Amino acid sequence: MNHGRADWSRRQFVGGLTLGWTAGLLGLDSGQAGAEPPPETRKLRLPRIPGICVAPQYVAADLLMGEGFSDVQYVKLEDDLRALASGEIDIAIAFVAPAIMQVGTGEPIVLLAGVHTGCFELFGTNQVRAIRDLKGKTVAVWYQGSFQQVFLASIAAHVGIDPRKDINWVAHPSAEAMRLLGEGKIDAYLAFPPEPQELRARSGSCPQGHTPATCRTRFPSMRCASTKPG
Repeated sequence: MNHGRADWSRRQFVGGLTLGWTAGLLGLDSGQAGAEPPPETRKLRLPRIPGICVAPQYVAADLLMGEGFSDVQYVKLEDDLRALASGEIDIAIAFVAPAIMQVGTGEPIVLLAGVHTGCFELFGTNQVRAIRDLKGKTVAVWYQGSFQQVFLASIAAHVGIDPRKDINWVAHPSAEAMRLLGEGKIDAYLAFPPEPQELRARSGSCPQGHTPATCRTRFPSMRCASTKPG
């Protein structure tokens, strides 16, 4: 005789009786009584930014509506984490390093869960064959303090480079940064999908054996949270 199975069945039976009894008192059916309550708000705003790595937040629209959010909006913006802190959006997929920095300064955001390990690739000139070669080089980012800069600065610091003194950071929009890299006017650019795919389409495939951290292309002389309740 399986006592564990019998015990589980009795508990389940008693739980069903209790649910049915409560539903009867409230005038509900058992499905309504067992359902989760609706969300406190029906409106949910997420960022609309170009990037393959954040595709889950677009796929989630129907799922969120199924959870009771009847008004799911996608807001076009430059920086999702700043928009979270200011209240322009309610929830977003974003890189953890800038989020940690914002939490540390007291900004009202909450880290909810992990998503994936990331999808950046570093493209550089022939003078950049490893992360340590970034010392003394010019590296483009979207803006000062961007998640690109924070992410690459942490990697550079790990190999002994002082990112504040040893790297010349310049701010350029994505298309301009890729053009400058192709012209050899900057030394490196940390690309975020679909930028790596675009760079390869322009220059051909990267050599075999490249790592996600460094990738040499064939250009001339060149080488992937929520608001805190108030």
